[in-house]
Amino acid sequence: MKPKKENSDKKIKKGKTVKTANNKWALRLYVAGQSPKALTAFANLKKICEEQLGGKYSIEVIDLLINPQLGKEDQILALPTLVRKLPVPVRKIIGDLSDTERVLVGLDLLPAS
Repeated sequence: MKPKKENSDKKIKKGKTVKTANNKWALRLYVAGQSPKALTAFANLKKICEEQLGGKYSIEVIDLLINPQLGKEDQILALPTLVRKLPVPVRKIIGDLSDTERVLVGLDLLPAS
């Protein structure tokens, strides 16, 4: 028996509608200290999440300068890196997340054009 899935519609600025099976998005942002790129990536991610996910998300920031071993699980090779853990499949985006459209496509919130 399959678990019951809830479908909720999300409006994207470009008029697209995205259906998510999971109400909660689990995101991990891997950074190296409080560098300008890390701070920019976090600010951009927070803005995108508030606009697109309406509070139905969690962001876990992992500083690899403090805990370098935590990068092994997600095979982190460059920083900053955003990893979408939920909904599956896992997706990765490298960079400061300043290209909003690229981030939306990478998170599967906007179809690739």
